[in-house]
Amino acid sequence: QVQLVESGGGLVQTGGSLRLSCAASGGTFSRMAMGWFRQAPGKEREFVAVSRWSGITNYADSVRGRFTISRDNAKNTVNLQMNSLKPEDTAVYYCAVRLSTVLAVTPQMYDYWGQGTQVTVSS
Repeated sequence: QVQLVESGGGLVQTGGSLRLSCAASGGTFSRMAMGWFRQAPGKEREFVAVSRWSGITNYADSVRGRFTISRDNAKNTVNLQMNSLKPEDTAVYYCAVRLSTVLAVTPQMYDYWGQGTQVTVSS
């Protein structure tokens, strides 16, 4: 049973930073794509960033240059360092795993999800 548990969300002012972490268990994640999505109230879940086990990454245009995804395959964790946060970054952030090494940006392509962690950026 694959389980993903996120942590690190909270309230921060515009321009601040937060670091999200996702601990994965119940599977072999070293060869899986691990990513982050977010969902704001009234909006669809959207792609934020994804990392392949080899270290190849992809980012949404809205966060590129501000967010950094990293993973530790030995510890089955994936992190999201978020800098220069904006009010429009406010959302519930979800960790997700895709049972494939191929990167994907659509939520439907992911197989397992965490429960989400709230990130709120005040103006």
